[in-house]
Amino acid sequence: MNILVVIPARFASTRFPGKPLALLGGKPIIEWVWNCVSGMSTLTDAVVATDDQRIVSAVESFGGRAMMTSSEHRSGTDRCGEVLRKMEAEGKHYDVVINVQGDEPFTKQSQLQHLIDCFGNADTQIATLKTAIRSTEELESANNVKVICNSQGKAIYFSRQPIPYLRGVEKDEWLGHRSYFKHVGIYAFRAEALKEVVKLAPSALEVSESLEQLRWLENGYTIEVGETEQANIGIDTPEDLEKAEQYLNLKK
Repeated sequence: MNILVVIPARFASTRFPGKPLALLGGKPIIEWVWNCVSGMSTLTDAVVATDDQRIVSAVESFGGRAMMTSSEHRSGTDRCGEVLRKMEAEGKHYDVVINVQGDEPFTKQSQLQHLIDCFGNADTQIATLKTAIRSTEELESANNVKVICNSQGKAIYFSRQPIPYLRGVEKDEWLGHRSYFKHVGIYAFRAEALKEVVKLAPSALEVSESLEQLRWLENGYTIEVGETEQANIGIDTPEDLEKAEQYLNLKK
C-alpha cells in the first residue's frame, strides 16, 4: 500500500501568526510533526503543504520536503488534495493519503498506524480517530468535537455539543452513565475519495457546526473511527504553546 502523508501548515493564523515556526523545546512546531511521520517505514512519502516560503525554507533546513500550495484553500483537506494532484503529476501513485495536523507536535506514530490499518478493509473510504472523554468540563467544551458511531465503528455524527443527550440525567452525571468520545482530528482518505470530497460544496450541517467532516457524511461518505488512548495537544494560541512546553518539560 502506497501512503502519502500531507502536513498542512499555514503561516497566517489569525490567533497565532507564524505558528508552524514557533519554537517548542528549541525546535519549530512543524519539525516535531515532521519527525513523527518521517520515521515511519510504512509511509511512502511525506510533504509539508504550505502557502508561505518561510515555512518551505524552514522545512528544507531540517531535511524535510515542503510544497507551495494555493493561499485560497479553505481547509487542510483542500491542501492535501492539491498535493496529491501534484505528486501524481510527477508519476507517483498512492492508495491512501493521511492529513496530519501541522499544529499537533505530539502526534504518535501508533495513531497513524491505526489509521493505516483501517484500510485493510477495502470498503473504508475515510478514517479518523476518537478518544474517551474523562471530565464534564471536557464534555461541555465546544472546542472539543464529540463523535458518536454505529455498531460497525463508523461515524454517525460529529458535534460541538455533547452527544448523545441523556434525558432525565443531570449533565454532571452523564459520564457515569455512558461513554463519550472526543474526535482526534487526524484523517486518512482513500486517494480516490479525497479527490471526490475536495470537489464538494459546503453543506448545511457543516456550516451549522463549522465541521467539514459533516459535509462528507451529508454526501454519503462513510468515516471509519478508530480509538486511541491519547488526546493530542493542538496549538492554536501562544497560551497553548506555553502549555505544550510545560507538558514537554514534565516528560523529561
